[in-house]
Amino acid sequence: MNSQLSPQQFDNQAQLLAPDWLLLPEGPAREQAILVDGDKFAAVGPLTQLQDKYPGLPLTRLPGKLLMPGFVDTHHHLTQAFGKALVFGEPSEIFRRVWVPMEATLNPDSLYLTAKLAALEALRGGFTTVCDAGTRASQGLDAIARATIEAGIRCVLGQVCNDKRGPEQLDRARLMGQAERHIAAWEGHELVVPSLAIPIPEIATDPMLHAVSSLCAEAGIVFQTHVNEHLVAVERSLEQRGLRPVEHLYRVGALGPQALLAHATLLTPTELKMVKDTDAAVSYNPVASAWKGNAVAQAQLMDTLGIRLGLGTDGTRSDGFRLLDYAEAAQRFAFGLAVGDSSCGGGWPWLEQATQGGAGVLGLATGVIAEGNAADFLLVELEVPEMLPSWDLSWELVRLANRDQIQGVFVAGRLRLWQGWPLDWDARALMREVSVLAKAAVDQAPIQKIHAFSSQHRSELWELPTPPCCTMTESTHES
Repeated sequence: MNSQLSPQQFDNQAQLLAPDWLLLPEGPAREQAILVDGDKFAAVGPLTQLQDKYPGLPLTRLPGKLLMPGFVDTHHHLTQAFGKALVFGEPSEIFRRVWVPMEATLNPDSLYLTAKLAALEALRGGFTTVCDAGTRASQGLDAIARATIEAGIRCVLGQVCNDKRGPEQLDRARLMGQAERHIAAWEGHELVVPSLAIPIPEIATDPMLHAVSSLCAEAGIVFQTHVNEHLVAVERSLEQRGLRPVEHLYRVGALGPQALLAHATLLTPTELKMVKDTDAAVSYNPVASAWKGNAVAQAQLMDTLGIRLGLGTDGTRSDGFRLLDYAEAAQRFAFGLAVGDSSCGGGWPWLEQATQGGAGVLGLATGVIAEGNAADFLLVELEVPEMLPSWDLSWELVRLANRDQIQGVFVAGRLRLWQGWPLDWDARALMREVSVLAKAAVDQAPIQKIHAFSSQHRSELWELPTPPCCTMTESTHES
């Protein structure tokens, strides 16, 4: 990486930045510059024009660098960072056996630590915005907000509003009051944007689904829910309501431009049309599909149909460039190979969905380097062996770029991370504290893990009886 650059070069309130490449909505461009003034892009255009227009401003040239919008994670679970490595090999609906038990044990202190750890990981992966789908902990939204603010990441913060808990029906009026206070508390905040969530449609009454989604529409915020993620969830919906999850949301009037549907991996043509006709958006989570054995969302088809899409991690791994690679590869494996589609979009759609598409589904003025937008951007080193020679930069970012190329992460015009580490708080101290507390939190949670850890799995595998046809002597080991 270029050792001549230093964080101090970005301390000016207003300055021109001139990278080798600038990622604009129409693609990468050379000989361009940006003016960052405070927390926004004040101007974007050809370098010579901006120099003539602003002769008194300092100019920082960025040779060998790409300046691009920060990645937008449209589906995260910030309070699950303590347990993400517990779910390897687990079958579907891990929330019932791992996440609900674990999150139920978290108090405001541990919620703060897990959220700040997740925020740090997201920033290191190039994400400047995360959309949190709502914690299952009984308290702690303020702790989560404090963690993301201190880390310096933009956060769409979901408050869970379901009015059913098993056979029990909760006080709908009380929940709606809490929702309204949550919206009011974060209205106009620099980094935190309120959102409301019902984790899955089946844990809310029909009037509650309609009311929460309608309140989001009125407030101009996002209504989040997981839909059609697992076969068992689809079947449960059919048994209980006689409708598939998206059909159910459509029937009760909960779909619309405010609705953000996480996963949506098992949609029928009818449900695709419902999503399209109501202008609902989808968070495509390809790593979650691979890790949890779900189907893969028909993201390329959705994009072609004009359904609004963003990419999400689902809290699996906050690495923006690897997410891009998975987004393309999952489409090719699941759909492209069967029809001889060797392109699966040509690379650029996944880059677009990870930036401006994600910002669009969240209703944020970021994700695009344009005058007036929030100055959330990355400084990426291009002079590395993996990126040379360059022929198609957009597609190369999808397939070849790595997280370690991210030199700087800027949110709201401020440099938050430099070469992977924050400048104004001690990330290593946080990690030491997490190492102690996370184990205690997990140990006390009634987690039911089905798949063994690797060392135990290896041991148990080789202890299985060997078939007689494969050995000269009968195995005496017990399974």
